[in-house]
Amino acid sequence: MPDQSNESRRKFLTKFTKVVAGASVFPSIITAADRKRNLESLKRDIKFSPNDQIQIAVIGAGGMGSADTTTAITVPGVKLVAACDLYDGRLADAKKKWGNDIYTTRDYREILERKDIDAVIIATPDHWHKDISVAAMNKGKSVYCEKPMVHDITEGPAVIAAQKNNNVVFQVGSQGMSSLGNEKARQLLKDGAIGKLNYAEGFWARMSPTGAWQYPIPADASPANVDWNMFVANTQKRPFDATRFFRWRNYRDYGTGVSGDLFVHLFSSLHFVTGSLGPDKIMATGGLRYWKDGREVPDIMLGMFDYPETNIHPAFNLSLRVNFVDGTGGTNYLRMVGSEGSMTVEWDKVTLYRNTANVDASDPLAKNNMDTGKQYVYERKQMLSPEKMEYEAEKGYKGAHFDHFYNLFTAMRTKGKVSEDPTFGYRAAAPALLCNDSYFNNTIMHWDPVNLKIANK
Repeated sequence: MPDQSNESRRKFLTKFTKVVAGASVFPSIITAADRKRNLESLKRDIKFSPNDQIQIAVIGAGGMGSADTTTAITVPGVKLVAACDLYDGRLADAKKKWGNDIYTTRDYREILERKDIDAVIIATPDHWHKDISVAAMNKGKSVYCEKPMVHDITEGPAVIAAQKNNNVVFQVGSQGMSSLGNEKARQLLKDGAIGKLNYAEGFWARMSPTGAWQYPIPADASPANVDWNMFVANTQKRPFDATRFFRWRNYRDYGTGVSGDLFVHLFSSLHFVTGSLGPDKIMATGGLRYWKDGREVPDIMLGMFDYPETNIHPAFNLSLRVNFVDGTGGTNYLRMVGSEGSMTVEWDKVTLYRNTANVDASDPLAKNNMDTGKQYVYERKQMLSPEKMEYEAEKGYKGAHFDHFYNLFTAMRTKGKVSEDPTFGYRAAAPALLCNDSYFNNTIMHWDPVNLKIANK
């Protein structure tokens, strides 16, 4: 890979020094005139009014589906017209939340047959993501599918093919992808803010019953008001089990464990910031340490990943952790470490740390100073940049979740691109799924992130 780190570093330091001098806020001064021009450009490019309505339906109206829908309908010109769920209680709640006039059904196929629906939110358990996504696209619907995009490593190509064959808009629901924080981190890394990337780490911690997927089970749950047969139609058949239905993330038939739920967020952000296609070596360990409630997946998982050198980024290592036994109450972050600093990336904030003591050995003056026995050289002190700098979203920022849906609906109206299409979504899901394979099979997994297939080593 061409070594552009020195040039990037020089560019960044020039901009960064201006911050210290008070000349501007990195990367440049944004004036009122600039903002006006940007807004005018946006209005010219996006030719629609709030009356140009996009009609949507939600398939899977549980916690995440409800949150997605509540956010989606705040985008101007978007209306919910239908909801699908396998539990009657959620359908009744949907009418209470969003109006008695919405259409409700247990059968997602009825949703896909409706001509008045432009897009669907798929927020079902993971084992239905691929089947419903493909069916929806084959009916010409645009799709917002919750992460991970697929339940099994073999399912990704079918989703990618369906999107290409039908030429519809498909976005994977890792909300942080569209955040201001990710965008700023990508810019900072490109500009050499932390030097040459060599390591990244992510951590997601929880310690509450709901956070650890002990979701509430309605007292009235029974085969009479839950379509259990449909729930297990594409997986192993079992007698009705309310715990499996409502706490599905705990079971491998339906969920993808902590890596599919949480690691995939971190992969999505990391790949966006770095431009990476993914790791080629994956290892995992962990265990079930606390939530011993009959679940089949660990509540602590540690993953290690090797990212190969590409023409976009150097080789680097990644470590990810999830801990559902965290006595601190819960923390999450993505941290990227380079040769000259680090940055912690959040969806609405980036904290940059610079190592001001770092010496550039290629600098002639520094090299001369390190050579003993030479003549005296005056080491004049410099104006130092701050060791820590925070970039925060402006007050009133609607957040990454809104941004992600705004991007989806804008792409539908303009025939544009989304930030997380099925190929990107598969590249984020694959290492998370292979992390599970590594854990359960006690083996190292090898992945070809370019050709999207398991590699043999």
